[in-house]
Amino acid sequence: MADPYNSAARPPTGPRLDDSMVTTAFELPGFRVARNLGVVRGITVRSRSIVGNFLGGIQTLFGGNITIYTELCEQAREETYRDMAKHARMLGANAIIGMRYDATDIMTGLTEVLCYGTAVVVEPARI
Repeated sequence: MADPYNSAARPPTGPRLDDSMVTTAFELPGFRVARNLGVVRGITVRSRSIVGNFLGGIQTLFGGNITIYTELCEQAREETYRDMAKHARMLGANAIIGMRYDATDIMTGLTEVLCYGTAVVVEPARI
């Protein structure tokens, strides 16, 4: 299957895309958007294993945080975030604005997790 995140990487300009350059807001303080590169995304589909369901079922008997499911959710979010950032870098972005997560049950025990935002090129704001 071909790479769903385009092909050739463009050289980065300005600040490097790292976690500090990703925001749920639509602007980055101290920077101005010089170019909008479009929507970027990361997606994964996860299922719970039989062992995970068994251990999660036991944890539900005691109440509180169901750690086995919390870890599964966090792994899925981390993977989709990483893929979204990779997609943005491939487009030549140095920031992502309007980042969001979404999750949808595809069927019982199967969940799609999506991370998306707008890839942009930012430059320091002139005062």
